[in-house]
Amino acid sequence: MNKYVELIKKKILGVLPKQEEGQSEEAYRNMLIIRGVEAAVFLFAALAIVKGAMAVLPGSITVSSSVNGRELPIYCVETEKKQISLSFDVAWGNEDVEKILNLLRKHNIFATFFMTGGWVEAYPDDVKAILAAGHDLGNHSENHKNMSQLSEEQCEAEIMETHRKVQELTGYEMFLFRPPYGDYNNIVIKCAAKCKYFSVEGNVDSLDWKDYGVDAIIKEVTQNKNLGNGSIILCHNGTKYTAGALDGLITELEKQGYEFVPISQLIYTDHYHMDVEGRQIKN
Repeated sequence: MNKYVELIKKKILGVLPKQEEGQSEEAYRNMLIIRGVEAAVFLFAALAIVKGAMAVLPGSITVSSSVNGRELPIYCVETEKKQISLSFDVAWGNEDVEKILNLLRKHNIFATFFMTGGWVEAYPDDVKAILAAGHDLGNHSENHKNMSQLSEEQCEAEIMETHRKVQELTGYEMFLFRPPYGDYNNIVIKCAAKCKYFSVEGNVDSLDWKDYGVDAIIKEVTQNKNLGNGSIILCHNGTKYTAGALDGLITELEKQGYEFVPISQLIYTDHYHMDVEGRQIKN
């Protein structure tokens, strides 16, 4: 919006020149009348264009994921509330899913599970159990590929095939997408938005996939330099120690005063912009 206002100001100033040396007052007044009419015509036209843009493209004015020409997913959220989100990438077996759900239920917290299409197809009862427990269902692509290496059409297919499977299975319309491997480019983020998805990463990585042990996972999260209000914590299922670390991890974060909310409740869905670190900021 600001760029349109500045353009209008420059145009009006450009058509209202200063009185030239030697020019009579009458001649100058006549010139101002003519130029004033020109400015008025331009102003009405410019306002009509801006009004039309706001009506047709409201998202382009109230929402921006672009920083210095680069499209970014949401890594964290700027908020005064001491809230954080716990998320799980789910693509590898289901042996620990019941334990994870039981621990979340024990602490009465809700998380976000990003699932691949293959996992949804292999473990439909677990998908239903996650949703029934009150957690977010998120999209982690169909085949867990490096999305930045795909065409726009391929990206859309990866997102929408998983979307279709979950929708048909549960009736739930997913709107949170996490690119596998944290691999994305402008095409991926724009494609996700086209599919009506918010792209989400995380600013606190548990590194649970490295299998360093329970204590290592707890320390990596609870003492992470990025941990703060609005943080999104990244975990995985199917690792050796994640389920075992979860109770201690949650307990320590609760001691620090944090409240857990699912990502769907943490992020802004309108009137926001991003900073260079992928922090979502309310306009």
